[in-house]
Amino acid sequence: MNSLNKNLNSSGSDKIQHMHDLLQDQQRAYRRHQRPTAAERIDRLTHLRQVLIKYQDQMAEAISQDYGNRAVGETKLGEVLTCLEQISYYSKHLEKWMKPSKRQVGHIHHPAKAWVEYQPLGVIGIIAPWNYPLLLSVGPLICALAAGNHAMIKISSSSTKFGSLLEKALAEVFPRELVAVINGGGAISDAFSRLAFDKLIFTGSTDVGKTVMRAAADNLVPVILELGGKSPAIVHHDMPLKDVAQRIAASKLWNAGQTCVAPDYLFLPRGKTAEFIQNFRKFVHHMYPTIRDNQDYTSIINDKQYRRLQGYLEDAQQHGAQIIEINCKHEALADVRKIAPTFLTNVTPDMQVMQHEIFGPILPIFEYDSIDEVIDFINDRPRPLSLYYFDYNKDRAEYVAQHTHSGHFGNNQALTHVAQDDLPFGGVGASGMGKYHGPEGFFSFSHERSMMSKPKLYTFKMILPPFNKPIHKIMYNTLLRR
Repeated sequence: MNSLNKNLNSSGSDKIQHMHDLLQDQQRAYRRHQRPTAAERIDRLTHLRQVLIKYQDQMAEAISQDYGNRAVGETKLGEVLTCLEQISYYSKHLEKWMKPSKRQVGHIHHPAKAWVEYQPLGVIGIIAPWNYPLLLSVGPLICALAAGNHAMIKISSSSTKFGSLLEKALAEVFPRELVAVINGGGAISDAFSRLAFDKLIFTGSTDVGKTVMRAAADNLVPVILELGGKSPAIVHHDMPLKDVAQRIAASKLWNAGQTCVAPDYLFLPRGKTAEFIQNFRKFVHHMYPTIRDNQDYTSIINDKQYRRLQGYLEDAQQHGAQIIEINCKHEALADVRKIAPTFLTNVTPDMQVMQHEIFGPILPIFEYDSIDEVIDFINDRPRPLSLYYFDYNKDRAEYVAQHTHSGHFGNNQALTHVAQDDLPFGGVGASGMGKYHGPEGFFSFSHERSMMSKPKLYTFKMILPPFNKPIHKIMYNTLLRR
């Protein structure tokens, strides 16, 4: 046994050393070619596109195996297609973004020129979660490559089959000095977050995000934290519940709710719960007439997460919540790690399901009388990654938007904003810091380097001491007065 532990420890140490070596290799490679042209960056993105198209079926299958069952359509449409669209978007715009930005020169600095150049940062560290292992590893990689960087990607230990495949696929088109994939968990994950990257992006839970940020601080590595939180959805009294139910069902049940921007709890006008659930049930029966053997209905990723969700349900029931499960065939689901769409009513804020991000197909429902009481409830809690308001009245929607904070505000829309190429994505406060996607993705992974140039004529000497020359009197009497 001691021999086995020694071998395991040795293997882990070797992997950690391998990561340090990889980082040094990437740093040296970056220094040899610090300013890849727009054509070179687009070529890298093109190679990435080719890999995604080539391996899309294998990637969908690998992710499904990691889950136990993950709908192929969710992977191809939600991850592969979204990445392909993002590649096209960045390839189209990055040359424009790379151009220097001219800035004004103050009166006392003339003659001179000032501008900003967008320089690659160097080596980007990417820590991807298990829920969208392709989108949340390749998505940041697209931004990093478009900005001219090199990248190291850490794949979740819950995505072993996908991680191995991604490592193989990317190695076909990128040398490890440009893009490298790291697999493994535990000490390897901790060591990865402590590497001296030029920037680190982490997607995952708030608690782990705090740990990553503390580790990155040792090397003063700037971080983008894409965290979760409890994203509320609010329905106005005048909103047709059929419309709301369809949109909530689509966004909550995609990936069985294992999405950071899925609606986490729902506010309905008082007396509307039964009607909403009735409409929701119709859409569930249409999308998922069966659950157990339905390949379109995704499993919970692993036993740990399944037990966590069951624990939320048990705690809620013990404290008086009513559980309403939509399982029309009354199928047994535990052995396939699936949870039927489930509502909770009579919920109180102190229940575990309201203390933690749910990350599953469970939706607590609150009824309300006044929209202002809903706004107060939301504002009394950590700022969410997304806030969804359902109401076709634009003035009322604007009122809610202006009186709340969230990473994203969606009016009559949920979930799909993540795939909008020209919108930044990210949280605020407890739901994260920093943005990527859209132009923000390029600039987040670039150094905005200020540049200034003066000609041979050096006018600044005119205002050097002694400070009693006529020029000083003129400046005091003009520039320092209103």
